[in-house]
Amino acid sequence: MPVIAITQEMGSLAKDVGMQLADSLKLDTMRHEVVERLSEKMNMPKSVIRRLREGKAGIVERLTADRQKIAVYSAEEVFELANRGNIVLRGWGATCMLRPVPHVVGVRITRSFEKRVDWLMENLGTDDRGFAEDEIRRSDEAHAARMHQQFGVTWGDPLLYDLVLNTDRVSVASCVELITQLTRRPEFQETEASRAMLADMTLTARIRAAFKDNEATRDTKVTIESHGGQVSLQGIVISDAERGAAQQVAAAVQGVTGVDNQLRVMSTSRRFTSAKY
Repeated sequence: MPVIAITQEMGSLAKDVGMQLADSLKLDTMRHEVVERLSEKMNMPKSVIRRLREGKAGIVERLTADRQKIAVYSAEEVFELANRGNIVLRGWGATCMLRPVPHVVGVRITRSFEKRVDWLMENLGTDDRGFAEDEIRRSDEAHAARMHQQFGVTWGDPLLYDLVLNTDRVSVASCVELITQLTRRPEFQETEASRAMLADMTLTARIRAAFKDNEATRDTKVTIESHGGQVSLQGIVISDAERGAAQQVAAAVQGVTGVDNQLRVMSTSRRFTSAKY
């Protein structure tokens, strides 16, 4: 069950590659599912989520948006989709989140700045090159900031990917062929171990989202580890009530078969919320 994660870089032709790849291999694609799910779970207009991701949000939207919640919920969606298999995932940090999974193919599609600007001008039907350049730069800066904030990586680092393709020199059709060849190589075949790893990561993401959903655990920041349905909670909480709530919320998540609650309660003399971060 191939899982292919592709970067989303404005004007790089990554969308064309992803769509043709999915069509060629008969795979599903991640289209607007993540935005729709985030909008539903956060009671936030889809337009606002898109503006936040694209770096177009106004100051009020930036100040009031819960970026951590967006990151947690979007990660849950990406992992759930990847766990189903037979899919092309484009953007949303999928290449970074799924990097540890051996059978996931991580691809960066890139292109020269000039060609990307030409692409945007053509698609917008404008001859204002300065405007198009600003849009490309703004998009790149927003992507780079989000990747650094969420994953602590430098966007564009070739070591993050299994394959980097430059559509200045490689056609969309050739990109599809090269990625297809890589999915068939022994290194990227799904194994019982790689499948279990992805299932564990998906369950962990599901639990983090459940914590965000629950008022009692919304601000709980602890280490969550999942192994075959068995979940371990480690870290510091400020009260017995928070410790109990964390276990209760985790135990109720679909796929959890047991919870090893190793959370420690902060002593009364040091019980300050900021102290556990």
